[in-house]
Amino acid sequence: MRARLRLVLAGPLVTALVALALAAPPAAAAQAQAACAAPVPSDTQPGYAVADPWCDFPGGAPFAPLTDAAGAPLSQVHAGIDDGAAWRIEVPHRWNGELVLHAHGYRGEGTTVWVDDPGLRAHFVQRGFAWAASSYQTNSYDVAQGVRDTHALTDLFRRVTDRQPGETLITGPSMGGHVTAVAVEHYRGTFAGAMPTCGVLGDTDLFDYFTDANVTAAALTGTPITFPLQPPPGYPLTYQQQVLGELPQLGSGFTAGTPPTFTPLGLRWGAAVEQRSGGSRPGFASAFAFWNSFGFAPLTGIPFLFGLYPGLTGGTANVAAGNVVDNRRTVYQLDGDPRLSPEERRLNAEVLRVAPTAHATPDLSGIPAVAGDPRIPVLSLHGLGDLFVPFSMEQAYARRTALHGQRLLFVSRAIRATGHCDFTQAELGRGFDDLVTWVHTGRRPAGDPVLSRTLVARPTFGCRFTDGQHPNFSAPACP
Repeated sequence: MRARLRLVLAGPLVTALVALALAAPPAAAAQAQAACAAPVPSDTQPGYAVADPWCDFPGGAPFAPLTDAAGAPLSQVHAGIDDGAAWRIEVPHRWNGELVLHAHGYRGEGTTVWVDDPGLRAHFVQRGFAWAASSYQTNSYDVAQGVRDTHALTDLFRRVTDRQPGETLITGPSMGGHVTAVAVEHYRGTFAGAMPTCGVLGDTDLFDYFTDANVTAAALTGTPITFPLQPPPGYPLTYQQQVLGELPQLGSGFTAGTPPTFTPLGLRWGAAVEQRSGGSRPGFASAFAFWNSFGFAPLTGIPFLFGLYPGLTGGTANVAAGNVVDNRRTVYQLDGDPRLSPEERRLNAEVLRVAPTAHATPDLSGIPAVAGDPRIPVLSLHGLGDLFVPFSMEQAYARRTALHGQRLLFVSRAIRATGHCDFTQAELGRGFDDLVTWVHTGRRPAGDPVLSRTLVARPTFGCRFTDGQHPNFSAPACP
């Protein structure tokens, strides 16, 4: 069955290519589109453009079937644009009757959307799974739109392939993990299992964490900062100058591409960030150094976490109806001992407190809440040293599933990695295969005890499921 495309086109070349795509088998269509079409205006989101789904964006490699060693196609591919979102579908010739939906992560604030392949594409096809992915109609931290557009793939798959999948799984990295966690709660009965990776499983807790890193640095250095709910246009530069005033007290060599040198005060700041990002755990020192060695555009002159300060956007993440940050009752600590030392008491007394004006929403608006009520098997992977979406997201989700009496439906695996979504194919593939076995047989796979402070702090924590080398992660070697 031919893919149904809903496109807004410009120019004779684009028109000719789309006509050929509609007339030719999908594999041939992919080959015909070696010359990529320009992005076309969205027909649902004014000001947005949608990139050619038959080409990778922005590199231009064509979307074509995977092949075996002899060059024979292993699958049939489909692609198009529907309701303002680009999409891709791939069905193995030896299809096992099951479908995986892939939810992509955060793509910044640009106005061109594009679709890409899941990281486990080859793994899916080799094991007989069909997959589908959407660009979403919007960028930004628009989880709600991601949930709607990813779920829409289920009907699109049936229309395009004229087939009905037996079971559907969903997976996604980073913001795509947030999309995954919300989708399984919002669309009951659609999914049989889920695998978020490096996911924002604590919804607005992520923005609390970004705030924590900034307000503790300011309190420790005695730097007065603010959290304007309506920041003026020049506030990012003002804030950057305030941070530049803090840095000499914290250390030297920040954003230089090499690990900075921390002062004793800087190490105390690191201790505060460690406790707020998942607690005492192996590899944190190397991770903290790595994440302070570069800046985040447009504030490239200050360390990464400072550029993520929610006060720069009024705590709205550019999608919420108001400020979602709340640290009024947060207890900041500098070690794993829950008892507060005099220094910790001073820190808590001096840190800037921020009250929310909005919250995670129960519906598909703003920043959708993750209740921790999946009712299906969920297996997650997360890097111990990821300080963009921190390991504490796993702990937040574990607590929420426990509150809903679903502790046994969540398995979390810690990976000894520093980068964001830094997983090997072996780690991802094993996780997916174990999820599938769990769904098919009911046998719950092994995971890590992410809520045990004592076990997480052990030098060997994360060894069980780490499979391969991860740059910038330094900790005692695994047995």
